[in-house]
Amino acid sequence: MQPVIGIDFGTTNSVVTALRPDGTAETLTRDTGEVFRSVLCFWSDPKGGATRHAAGPAGIEAYLEEPLASRLVMSMKSYLAQRSFTETRIFGRRFTLESLIALFLRDLLAPFGAAMEGARVVVGRPVRFVGANPSAKGADDDFGETRLRAAFAAAGLPAVEVALEPAAAGQRFAAGIDRPATVLVGDFGGGTSDFSVMRFDPGPPAAVTALGHAGVGLAGDAFDTRIIDRVVSPQLGKGDEYRIMGKPLPVPPAWYASFARWHQLPLMRGPKTLREIAEVARTADHPERLHRLVQLIEDEAGYALYRAVSSAKAALSSAEEAVLTFRHEDFTIEAPIARADFESWIAPDLARMEAAVDAALADAGLGPEAVDRVFLTGGTSLVPAVRALFARRFGEERIFGGGEFVSVAEGLALMGRDQI
Repeated sequence: MQPVIGIDFGTTNSVVTALRPDGTAETLTRDTGEVFRSVLCFWSDPKGGATRHAAGPAGIEAYLEEPLASRLVMSMKSYLAQRSFTETRIFGRRFTLESLIALFLRDLLAPFGAAMEGARVVVGRPVRFVGANPSAKGADDDFGETRLRAAFAAAGLPAVEVALEPAAAGQRFAAGIDRPATVLVGDFGGGTSDFSVMRFDPGPPAAVTALGHAGVGLAGDAFDTRIIDRVVSPQLGKGDEYRIMGKPLPVPPAWYASFARWHQLPLMRGPKTLREIAEVARTADHPERLHRLVQLIEDEAGYALYRAVSSAKAALSSAEEAVLTFRHEDFTIEAPIARADFESWIAPDLARMEAAVDAALADAGLGPEAVDRVFLTGGTSLVPAVRALFARRFGEERIFGGGEFVSVAEGLALMGRDQI
């Protein structure tokens, strides 16, 4: 049997799987574990001046050791469908988005060279890429897939096959189905939420038929931004006023829209943006808040902040209240967050997810009553309000979950086995 490798290159984490000899999927692990953070860290070697880099956990460790002397690149997948992102310069060196992703992929896959020799490689993609324009009728998503393929080609894998991530998650779930069933699969990543309606027939011969798909470019990262918007940004000047010739004006809200999205924070380090914030601070009602904003940006403290926010969000999945704790220099946050408040903040996001579910059902030509099972995967599927959305629509007894971080990668390998 030809070796098959499934690669789930994610916004937040990436996972690699391979088929076992018995035809089941196995997650390929390394010393750092099965989940590999989708980040790159760059720094200049003080001895030779050359630019060095590290990926995944090693990249995070390098960044935390020297945050002021390094550059952390995150959420690369979120830019694939955004035509405005063509290149960036890191320590004077030019990088296209494809070259950055290729650099990350080479590090991700380096320990698995033997397993990949002669393998068929299946790569996942979302139904809707982050930032894709809905009015483009799929053109932006096609563009995102083209860039994804180009990145894999630059990493030495020019002939990958691409499959939809929710369909892959459904393939993995299908292994446990012993009777024909129509299944709605919800795959919640860091940047996208994707839904597929699929018909499974365990056979023999086994058959999987895709009936409909839909997706929306938001997921767990969007929930984080709601916490930052409501709890953190007001302490950094959001909602305050400054004055021009005595006339009060709002502190530009666009700064906080970028600050709340961790993959956009590096763009705020530009001298022009920092100068503009400092200029507004001169006449602001609370200049010290804007000074804190500048310090967090200049000190590259964003990653630690986002990690604290994500921890508080995760705690709210099992508790009615959690405390967001963050400290940097003289800036301290110790803020209790009630689950009920959090759920009200994410209500617009939940509505967009529900609309995508409706779109997937409409694409399949089915109503909710025709769905036998609902399979939810991805870290955001653990948020109680997300699960409640599906329980309300389909009934708690039809909802299943599992493999929150590995189901897509395992499903991709299984799709390769079954000749997608």
